[in-house]
Amino acid sequence: MEELDLKELLTLFWNKKIKILLIVAIFMLIGVIYTVGFVTPMYTSSTTLVLANTASDKITTSDITLNSNLVATYSELAKSKKVVTKVISNLGIDVDVEKVRKNITVTSRKNTEVIEISVTNEYATNSAKIANEIAKVFSEEVADIYNINNIHVVDKAEVDDIPSNVNHLKDIIMFIFIGLVAAILYVIILNMLDTTIKTAEEVEKQFKIPVLVSIPLYSFDVEKAKGGRKK
Repeated sequence: MEELDLKELLTLFWNKKIKILLIVAIFMLIGVIYTVGFVTPMYTSSTTLVLANTASDKITTSDITLNSNLVATYSELAKSKKVVTKVISNLGIDVDVEKVRKNITVTSRKNTEVIEISVTNEYATNSAKIANEIAKVFSEEVADIYNINNIHVVDKAEVDDIPSNVNHLKDIIMFIFIGLVAAILYVIILNMLDTTIKTAEEVEKQFKIPVLVSIPLYSFDVEKAKGGRKK
């Protein structure tokens, strides 16, 4: 097959528009089934902590430097096995420790002493409970290890009923796009495999010779005349 110009390519897609729409519709249906039936909704809740020393009335430069240096350490300590195990025990919930740890995200905001602890769980209430309990247990562990009380809760975690991992519209649009790409590739490959000559223009283009005569297709349908005669 020779290269198609833009006009021929557009004509090719237009002639196959029914198949293209059908393929896109099939992929869209697959997207709906996938996002509604196979994706387990997960819920995320976050609590925000700040490092600030309240042992004295004034916060010194050394306090700020110490807190900044401890941010990275605190981030790892907050999701440590010891802390998570104690959290699960305090809440009395039957969940796997490692599974909970994998769904804990601790981030420190750039150039600040603020730490955000986010917990993702298949139950919205559990996400909020675990996040708040981590903040509490984490503060106790810091006081025990470093003998300082510089963890303060800014915002408690709240129950969020909107899944953090599900976006039906986004998933469906993604599958529609995949279906459109698949349909275009299907039409192009099908055309490449089709070596038949359909028009006089294709003969001239393929063999570089002019077409002098063409025989049109004619339908020889047998019809009955009014008098019962066939014509």
